Amino acid sequence: MAKRDYYEILGISKSASQAEVKKAYRKKAIQFHPDKNPDDKDAESKFKEAAEAYEVLSDENKKARYDQFGHQAFEGGGGGFNGGGMNMDDIFSQFGDIFGGGFSGFGGGFGGGGGQRRVKGSNLRVRLKLTLEEIANGVEKKIKVKRKVKAPGTTYKTCSTCNGSGQVTRVTNTILGRMQTASPCNTCGGAGQTIDKKPSEADAQGMIAKEETIPVNIPAGVVDGMQLKVSGKGNEAPGNGISGDLLVAIEEEAHESLQREGDNLHFDLYVSVPDAILGTSREIDTVTGKVRIKIEAGMQSGKILRLRGKGIPSINGYGKGDLLVHVNVWTPKTLNKKQKEFFESMREDEHFIPKPERSDKSFFEKVKDMFS
Repeated sequence: MAKRDYYEILGISKSASQAEVKKAYRKKAIQFHPDKNPDDKDAESKFKEAAEAYEVLSDENKKARYDQFGHQAFEGGGGGFNGGGMNMDDIFSQFGDIFGGGFSGFGGGFGGGGGQRRVKGSNLRVRLKLTLEEIANGVEKKIKVKRKVKAPGTTYKTCSTCNGSGQVTRVTNTILGRMQTASPCNTCGGAGQTIDKKPSEADAQGMIAKEETIPVNIPAGVVDGMQLKVSGKGNEAPGNGISGDLLVAIEEEAHESLQREGDNLHFDLYVSVPDAILGTSREIDTVTGKVRIKIEAGMQSGKILRLRGKGIPSINGYGKGDLLVHVNVWTPKTLNKKQKEFFESMREDEHFIPKPERSDKSFFEKVKDMFS
């Protein structure tokens, strides 16, 4: 089933400010909160859907990528936000602050139905260099990262201060009735658990650094600066917390002979005067290997040959771009005596006098055609 538009989910326009995004999400979350809609699977699904929309639209970088590429901007590398597959604790742990630190008013509170609050581990960020060929065809990369994991032998016990909830609460009376507010427990840092036993090499939270090789599937068509998310491959959290994510920033390496412009590629082809006059065939680079193209006799400098479908696949799945071959007739800078005499004799020859036809487009018309 296709995902709904994030703006439609929250009922806002693309020009909405961050304050409006937050306000719209809070309204939806209160409307579909499980405490207010017990045993209502549809309401729970909409609650998760709103959390997913907010997670993207509340982040300026993610919002910009979503506006450009839609949902597919977050579908590479085994990740992207997956609100529909997260449990309620995951959502409460990430977005509980939207309610002012655990706002409650429907019995269980916005903390997972009164259950234990789960802390999320920190994210890891890496840059990944890709060749144009890898971007065009998609690739699996294995990335080595050092991530914090629970040390073997580490055990935890329930925090005595918050009794495992990860929060300390207080109730105040207001004109709207009794209101309960909550804040993270200072003793356990909101984890709901404290260290019971740990090995000597572990840190204060019972964690150690471990090198791990993580496979990342890169979809075809990614662009420089795009960030992919591998869920759960960041640093682990102590106790029963959930792991952070691995964020992979794409860096496109320059190609020796091809230049990228969106989904299209450009190739500068230089041909000699004899080849332009007599015609020939030449082998050129593409992202899927070399291809041979025909240079017709009488080829004019500045001619653009379009090889359809030889560009980069669209990240949105809308086909492929083209390879635009720019023909440049190379004029020799030095000539020997015999060559000079030949071209001197051709100065007034009718075949060498420029006679552009209507089909010989101007430079501006060619540029216009490139983007049509």
